[in-house]
Amino acid sequence: MRTSPLGGRRPTREELPDFAGGVVDDILSPDPAILIVGINPGLWTAAVNAPFAHPGNRFWPSLHQAGLTPWRVDASAGLKPEDEQMMHDHGMALTNLVNRATARADELTSDELRQGRAHVQRLSAELEPRVVVVVGITAYRTAFADRHAKLGRQDATIGDAELWVIPQPSGLNAHAPIPVLVEWWQKVGRAAGLL
Repeated sequence: MRTSPLGGRRPTREELPDFAGGVVDDILSPDPAILIVGINPGLWTAAVNAPFAHPGNRFWPSLHQAGLTPWRVDASAGLKPEDEQMMHDHGMALTNLVNRATARADELTSDELRQGRAHVQRLSAELEPRVVVVVGITAYRTAFADRHAKLGRQDATIGDAELWVIPQPSGLNAHAPIPVLVEWWQKVGRAAGLL
């Protein structure tokens, strides 16, 4: 069972630095259609042990508005068991390229991102999703050694899975408001057979 280091409450601003270097449990559905790959956990995410947990992150709202989840998850104080079960039931698994919490993704090294690619390849081989989607083009370019990659479906695959890259849903990414993310999630959902 997933536990939150803070026991189901939101972190305070003063507590956040304590979670630098922390880790977050993956959501590993037994037979996912989509394996969602984040860059790495933020400090808030590590504090509550829930993916994309910061209240300003647009991941959960955009996933719901795209029709991939039946309700909007509020992960800001941690995931509820029913939220995690819903992800399993709806064919979605989540992991990160790098499972080391930082205040910003640009604190990661190129070596960490490249090692993350191997992690994603191993996990994809184990779970056999139809689609692997990396959320963040800059990190993808480094991890997958493709500096000219564009958003969308890639020519490369991971095993038999289609490989997609969509915008980073962080509130820091001004280029990806919720309507833009919703369009990307709908494309990915259709590719995976979930929409």
